[in-house]
Amino acid sequence: MVVGDIATGTDVLVIGAGPGGYVAAIRAGQLDLDVTLVEKDAYGGTCLNHGCIPSKAMITAADVAHDAGNAEEMGIHADPAVDLSAMVDWKDGVVDQLTGGVEKLNKANGVNLVEGRAEFADENSVRVAHSGDGQGSETIEFEHAIVATGSRPVEVPGFSFDDEPVLDSRQALALDELPERMVVVGAGYIGMELSTVFAKLGTDVTVVEMLDSALPGYESDLARPVKERAEELGIDFHFGQTATGWEETGDGIRVSTEAVEEEAAAEADGGATMEFDADKALVAVGRQPVTDTLGLDAAGVETNDDGFIETDDRARTNEDHIHAVGDVAGEPMLAHKGSKEGEVAAEVIAGEPAALDYQAVPAAVFTDPEIATVGYTEAEAEEKGFTPAVGEFPFRASGRALTTGDSEGFVRVVADEESGFLLGAQVVGPEASELIAEFGLAVEMGATLEDVAAAIHTHPTLAEAVKEACENALGHAIHTLNR
Repeated sequence: MVVGDIATGTDVLVIGAGPGGYVAAIRAGQLDLDVTLVEKDAYGGTCLNHGCIPSKAMITAADVAHDAGNAEEMGIHADPAVDLSAMVDWKDGVVDQLTGGVEKLNKANGVNLVEGRAEFADENSVRVAHSGDGQGSETIEFEHAIVATGSRPVEVPGFSFDDEPVLDSRQALALDELPERMVVVGAGYIGMELSTVFAKLGTDVTVVEMLDSALPGYESDLARPVKERAEELGIDFHFGQTATGWEETGDGIRVSTEAVEEEAAAEADGGATMEFDADKALVAVGRQPVTDTLGLDAAGVETNDDGFIETDDRARTNEDHIHAVGDVAGEPMLAHKGSKEGEVAAEVIAGEPAALDYQAVPAAVFTDPEIATVGYTEAEAEEKGFTPAVGEFPFRASGRALTTGDSEGFVRVVADEESGFLLGAQVVGPEASELIAEFGLAVEMGATLEDVAAAIHTHPTLAEAVKEACENALGHAIHTLNR
């Protein structure tokens, strides 16, 4: 039976229950606002269900398998067998636990949950088509709205995700049988993370990248150790090549590529075109915002040429009563950035003086070794008019890093030479994603090199490298030569 169109109202309407949306809804509920959260799929969004959490679970499992089989130097001899189906079941269990928690937290904070797909009818209402046959629809009127619909993978022409051998990151994380050979299109953070996972589990991996390096958005001295470690794992890289198509063969598929420029064609092993045999092709060339299905024109909300909704530091769109948070609001596409934007949006709606300092947003790549950054690089600091003071500390001088068997990389800090204020930091090495938090706090609170260096850091820990890098910038590091 079809239920007729129902009309309801709310103070705050949140569209999308990913890290930006559900956090915004909970925070708005805490601020005693009447909140309705509309979600068409699973609570937690791509991050929790198909991205951040499941990928990190698989990265951890792959690390365990690889480390157990490569610990002879420590006197450990093992030949672990990988059961990918059981590994995926474990990963799914982690996801299910967290998804259920998100739903409970929203309900506990008084958020009204609505399942369905929302589309703006005008600047103060949306139509929600409910999931399932015969469920009807409803119109929800709102005073304020927060758009948090996230992003989806970019498809490469000739590589449809509907084709069984072609995978996006979500499909790759759900495989229950390990492919013998895989071509990965794209050497950005998603491509590099998943290439490493499959290589550690035993897949023969080839990476094709149209630009001239892996992790092209990062400084070369950060990306270099990652590429070198990947090559040690047997990953084969081909740069300056764009994937043009694929065809079935007798025992799998053949992926074709073409050189981006004449110079690259001359240097390529196979000339202007190349072919790679594989069982699966993973396409990881980036993500695009989900803004084309929302009816934004009806609400008067503008997007840029790439489809992103432009916002200010209070997450407001060109329509002040409509906010946008997370991936739809533009780069960097980071879950924690979206969550903070969600908090800011809710607080601004409630009349509180909130804003987001984008310089203090950290980023991490969970490769081997990990990379993490926050704030300005040395070059960016110079462009901003600062005279940077830079300090570094190598993990090979860290006692704790050596005891883990993983001492590749370094910690680098960038500060203003005159005032000592921290402007940014870059880390490549063990637990970089954890270490960057201290630098993020320092940048956000306006700490100086002296502040961080004066804090006593537990010994032996990786975090001592943070202190030593700051001391190196000041010229009095103890465990490395000073600049």
